[in-house]
Amino acid sequence: MSRGRQLSLSVNVGGLLLENPVMVASGTFGYGEEYASAIDLNCLGAVVVKGLSLKPREGYPRPRLCETPSGMLNAIGLENIGVEAFIRDKLPFLKRFKTRVVANIFGETIEEYQEVARRLEIEGVHALEVNISCPNVKKGGISFGSDPQATFEVLSAVRKSVRLPVIAKLSPNVADIREFAQAAKAASVNAISLVNTLVGMVIDVNTQRPLLSAVSGGLSGPAIRPIAVRMVWEVARSVDLPIIGMGGITRAEDAIEFFLAGATAVAIGTANFINPRASVQILEGIQSYLTKRGYHDIRQIIGAARTQ
Repeated sequence: MSRGRQLSLSVNVGGLLLENPVMVASGTFGYGEEYASAIDLNCLGAVVVKGLSLKPREGYPRPRLCETPSGMLNAIGLENIGVEAFIRDKLPFLKRFKTRVVANIFGETIEEYQEVARRLEIEGVHALEVNISCPNVKKGGISFGSDPQATFEVLSAVRKSVRLPVIAKLSPNVADIREFAQAAKAASVNAISLVNTLVGMVIDVNTQRPLLSAVSGGLSGPAIRPIAVRMVWEVARSVDLPIIGMGGITRAEDAIEFFLAGATAVAIGTANFINPRASVQILEGIQSYLTKRGYHDIRQIIGAARTQ
């Protein structure tokens, strides 16, 4: 390892070129503008915006959030302004910055996924992240992400609809994550992001009712990090695709775990609610780690974890 060379943090995530590997996770950073007073968005590798559907969604009634030990449970219900309002009202602001913009998309049918994807193939959007943890209304409400064939079908349809890089966001609520990564690979996606939230539930012992209006919700935060790291490790050894690792990253050391497990980039999620500057501080910590150890390129630690 050379100590005289300039440190390179740039990575290629399946055709999505990032100046550094620190992204912010969908649903935790709004549409970017909400955090612009706290950090310089130019410092981020990419902003992944709040999930977008064909039409606006109101989401679930409150309460929709609650704290859990080392984590958070949420049931927002994918509330969003809809793809057209995003293009008209939110994207112009993001286009002021050099950071890449990744649009997270979802739908209730394959046709909806395709239509949202097509509308976002425009200047200022650099990639699509496909949230497959959604119910397929044509198949009795089964989640696209809980069946490998459904995973393949929806991802393949989106991939054929656009030229943009397509990132499959996989659900951890499955028996074998490798099977779903292989389905995503077969669908010709460009990259994989994992993990999405785990399904959980909290009951108020005083009211004897669930704390969330939707009863169950998605568990995120440090409590799920070891599960997420394990899944990144497994997928990295199962398919030859770039991985965006996420799940409980609150400090640089957490992010470095994901790189060592095989992630090409990381996304900061729940930590944004606790500390709006978390992403920038994590990036600085990654730079410090690499410099102190004499690395000159972030890619030198990707997949470098040893078992012996």
